[in-house]
Amino acid sequence: MTRLYDDPAAFTEDMVTGFVAAHPEHVRRVPGGVVRAKRARKGKVAVVTGGGSGHYPAFCGVVGPGFADGAVIGNIFTSPSAEDAYSVARAADRGAGVVFSFGNYAGDNMNFGLAVERLQREGIRAHNAVVTDDVASAPSEEAGRRRGVVGDFPVFKVASAAAEEGYDFDGVVRVAERTNERTRSLGVAFDGCTLPGQDHPLFEVPEGRMGLGLGIHGEPGVSEREMPSASELAKILVDGLLAEAPADGGRRVTAILNGLGATKYEELFVVWGTVSRLLAEAGLEVVAPEVGELVTSLDMAGCSLTLTWLDDELERLWQAPADTPAYRKGDAPSSGTAEDDDELPEIEREPVVIAPAEGQRTAAEVVRALDAMAELMREQEDELGRMDSVAGDGDHGRGMTRGSGAAAEAARDIAAQGVGPAAVLVAAGDAWAAKAGGTSGVLWGAALRSFGDLLPDDRPAVGADLVAGAEAALAAVRRLGRAEPGDKTLVDALQPFTAELRAAVGDGGAEAWRRAAQVATKAAADTADLRPRTGRARPLAERSVGTPDPGATSLALALTRIGELLGEREEAA
Repeated sequence: MTRLYDDPAAFTEDMVTGFVAAHPEHVRRVPGGVVRAKRARKGKVAVVTGGGSGHYPAFCGVVGPGFADGAVIGNIFTSPSAEDAYSVARAADRGAGVVFSFGNYAGDNMNFGLAVERLQREGIRAHNAVVTDDVASAPSEEAGRRRGVVGDFPVFKVASAAAEEGYDFDGVVRVAERTNERTRSLGVAFDGCTLPGQDHPLFEVPEGRMGLGLGIHGEPGVSEREMPSASELAKILVDGLLAEAPADGGRRVTAILNGLGATKYEELFVVWGTVSRLLAEAGLEVVAPEVGELVTSLDMAGCSLTLTWLDDELERLWQAPADTPAYRKGDAPSSGTAEDDDELPEIEREPVVIAPAEGQRTAAEVVRALDAMAELMREQEDELGRMDSVAGDGDHGRGMTRGSGAAAEAARDIAAQGVGPAAVLVAAGDAWAAKAGGTSGVLWGAALRSFGDLLPDDRPAVGADLVAGAEAALAAVRRLGRAEPGDKTLVDALQPFTAELRAAVGDGGAEAWRRAAQVATKAAADTADLRPRTGRARPLAERSVGTPDPGATSLALALTRIGELLGEREEAA
């Protein structure tokens, strides 16, 4: 288990502090992550990797000449926020555009997608090269829905080498996407990992069994089978990947036999002995393989095999030199010169606008509601995490605690400056998204922003305002999450809440909200019968049946608490 930490909630921040202190020659810290200590030459395409922490040496460990220009670092197993991705990209950009690359997870797609949109609005070319290598997470005809696991590494390496070599923006995107198309991974778990501060793993594998098709965010395998010998495991992994070989793959591959955190190098070498023989017997020539820990999952016991089918171009780029804290190969080029190392760009902030007295009173009510939500999420953190660990990575409770706490703090700070409810909810939404990251972070951030835009500054909010705000929040969540009712997401609670609020608003805002919250609570409970059709739980859909969706549950809890506060305000009036 993860034993060494100070404050579990600050584990990622503390880790980055120590990482930067240990490698000042390679990296420097910027808001949201790290970039190269010396900026790359002007005119070079920037490659920025990213994702949740807990996977070292991915992602921050491969920043340096010949590899990534920067890494966006989220909380453990949680997508970094759009603000963090934007910040690191701005710091890494050298005038030729930014190519983000990350694994295919809902939160990463949302947050990096928003960052790309923002960069493009500012005239910076940007693109997301998404990795989809995990053959266990979706059938081949749905390859675009597969998770990104250890295939991240060859995609990052090839794209970075191309950028270092002087490829233009389109060329870097082309080789990144071609590498992804020719990469396949399959992994197994022998035991789950434990988040800092927790006394139990996210999942357990029965004695004498292993999980096949694990994820790297603490997700269990999609199936279980009897624990094999090393040679039997090698055959399972090789057969599973060769069955998925690309039609035009050819006979030359590179391979990564990856340890997930608790499987020792010696064990991996035993497995590799058989893997290499089986690949040779299949007529494949292995070029520059890697055996060791490249993409981990905290202290998970397990391993994975990744194959990338090479052509001449990809082989050259795979073998190109690199010099990073965790990965070195050959004689890497210089990162830059003192003349190139200009100041990092400043990010502009919106000015504060003072609201009329009525708007300030409404803003104070909003702060009170956010404080109450933050307290509620702290109380429910463990239970929400338990629900999420059934078919996900167990981080929902911690993410909701971090997000709601950050939102409440930001709301208090800006309300003290005399702004109205819209400005308070914009600040709260941005803080929630930035601190929570992940899918829930971006969705809650967008929902708060959208709701706040419909609250008046010059008069008390009435029932119609609440309905308009709820409908705007629902529209934002559905647009970003691309979720429909029945997908087993928070939409399954938010949509019936909004419909009931609209129908009941004639009975008064507070009463309508309470009734709508009751509907949302029942709808959240009813998600136990659903199979997820989107998000991280989708590959483990059957395990999810019988457990309510944690996102819908946390939303219903928050809506209920707000209804209680509205009722208290109405009685006091």
